[in-house]
Amino acid sequence: MGWKAAEKLIRHWKILRSDNVMIIRGKDKGESGLIKRVIRSQNRVIVEGKNLVKKHIKQGEGHTGGIFSIEAPLHVSNVQVLDPVTGKPCKIGYKYLEDGTKVRFARGMNASGAVIPRPEILKERRKPRPTSPGPKDTPIEHVLEKTYDAKAGIGMPDL
Repeated sequence: MGWKAAEKLIRHWKILRSDNVMIIRGKDKGESGLIKRVIRSQNRVIVEGKNLVKKHIKQGEGHTGGIFSIEAPLHVSNVQVLDPVTGKPCKIGYKYLEDGTKVRFARGMNASGAVIPRPEILKERRKPRPTSPGPKDTPIEHVLEKTYDAKAGIGMPDL
């Protein structure tokens, strides 16, 4: 799919992966689905099972060729998040609750103002953090070693 990089990138994304959205423009207008992938470099999203296009794939080693239906990216301005209470498309705002947590909420003309929960899939990391130190990690003894003390004169430069 020969999409170009966007000229003006969105800096603060309000639509996240696994959000329930409705398509407001295009051939699938009025249909809803979950966001499968967010392509930030192009300001586009892929919605599961929507905006299907035919792709001709040539036969090669290990796979058969043919004509397949794949999901094409939609511009982020053509989708809106669904309000969890009313089920209608709405804009997203951010606010702080009394306990200080930052949450997304439904805003707009027909919005309920309800809190839109953060998708559970975003809480787990795609690449887990390493548990054991690698060959390029600094040992803890070297990290805790004191190499400069102004009063004792340790580590002072020779001028």
